[in-house]
Amino acid sequence: METTAGGPGRYSVRQIEVPVRQLSRFGPLLGADRYAELLRVAASAAMRLEGRTVVNVNSTASGGGVAEMLDMLVGYVRDAGIDVRWDVLAADAEFFSITKRLHNRLHGVPGDAGDLEATEARHYAAVTAANATSALGQVRPGDVVLLHDPQTAGMAAALSDAGARVVWRCHVGRDGANRWTDGAWSFLRPHLSACEAYVFSRLEYAPRWMDPSRVHVIPPSIDPFSPKNQELSDDAVVRILRGIGLLADQEGSPPGAFVRSDGSPGRVVARAAILRDGPPLQPGDPLVVQVSRWDHLKDMVGVMEGFARAVPSRVDAHLALVGPQMDLVADDPEGAAVFAECVEAWQALPDESRHRVQLVCLPMEDVEENAAMVNALQRHATVIVQKSLREGFGLTVAEAMWKGRAVIASRVGGIIDQVAPGTGILLEDPGDLDAFATTLADLLVDPEAIARLGHRAHQHVLAEFVTDVHLERYAALIEWMGP
Repeated sequence: METTAGGPGRYSVRQIEVPVRQLSRFGPLLGADRYAELLRVAASAAMRLEGRTVVNVNSTASGGGVAEMLDMLVGYVRDAGIDVRWDVLAADAEFFSITKRLHNRLHGVPGDAGDLEATEARHYAAVTAANATSALGQVRPGDVVLLHDPQTAGMAAALSDAGARVVWRCHVGRDGANRWTDGAWSFLRPHLSACEAYVFSRLEYAPRWMDPSRVHVIPPSIDPFSPKNQELSDDAVVRILRGIGLLADQEGSPPGAFVRSDGSPGRVVARAAILRDGPPLQPGDPLVVQVSRWDHLKDMVGVMEGFARAVPSRVDAHLALVGPQMDLVADDPEGAAVFAECVEAWQALPDESRHRVQLVCLPMEDVEENAAMVNALQRHATVIVQKSLREGFGLTVAEAMWKGRAVIASRVGGIIDQVAPGTGILLEDPGDLDAFATTLADLLVDPEAIARLGHRAHQHVLAEFVTDVHLERYAALIEWMGP
């Protein structure tokens, strides 16, 4: 549920209402000692923040990893007794085209090659200033404001001037600078000087001009109890995938069930839009899956072409490229164009390969129903791929590993931090389609390797990328900021 914050003008932040999520559910999962440490850290942070509010601001309430993480973290932080809020800014298509440009260039690629000059800077500043003005009525001196990603950086100065403790959290980046990253940082730098601290998923993403003493590293995490990651029975998985249309329907089969974040029962009843040249899959068909936005940097076309080069000739397997319905992701104007390129590439595949590839657009009107669909797809997959060309972090990798899946992913960005030796396979060059094709085909014919990688992957994510680790790192940041 969303409510609009008071404030003048066309662009006003809106508050996202998040239910309390119980920290107690982590007790059986983490064990006594680790759970006790979580409670100790939570109590200490609550004491330090007494009388203050923590405000998170980002660009969308759904359709990306940042929104999913905020929904999770805000709920658990509320259970710790901390006053926390999540706001989403409002903007127009021109603004999101500019910030998509920034997103791409922080990854070191040009994107649409459009300008980031004075005209763009004025529009960006005007939109973010209006959003900041709308938020000021609910931000008090001493409140901690976490601004997420390039879309919100322009709000920092106004909030800081009002007495807020402003932290900018950047979820994207590139190891090392180039002309594109330099251009993006030049655009953002004037807005960031008012920030008290900066948070990145990897230390390598921080630009050289930032004061190292103010840079903090906090990788993202998964919520093992969310609709996207909760345990699902094999029967529930098949029912969900029948319901969305990926697997052949069975007359009289009830909808797949899951548990919503508030504990109420959920059912998957919406259908996916699936482009395929053949009948729905059977439950026993081996399946390769990549789940991501329709984004050039995710290289969906490369996954498709690599699959076609080697898999159909060696093993009877299928590929599902899975993304959101493009019209429901407000801050990503390139989605429709990338999906159109995928359709064109799919149509150009040889008949035998095209018959084995499906493009799946998942509905997003119900965010938790969408998450349950992704959960079922990942749990049903034989192998999960994340062949990104660039990646800020790529939490879909940890999500797949949590489900005990064998993962093939690119050795780029935060994926490197997630896939430890023996827990998955990293592609040295994500642009080498022949190497990817051979690696994928070799793994698909080795069920023992698939099982071994999946088991180790789950244990690794439990140790390093579950919510308690994430919360404790944020608590350390609050401790560092002082009174």
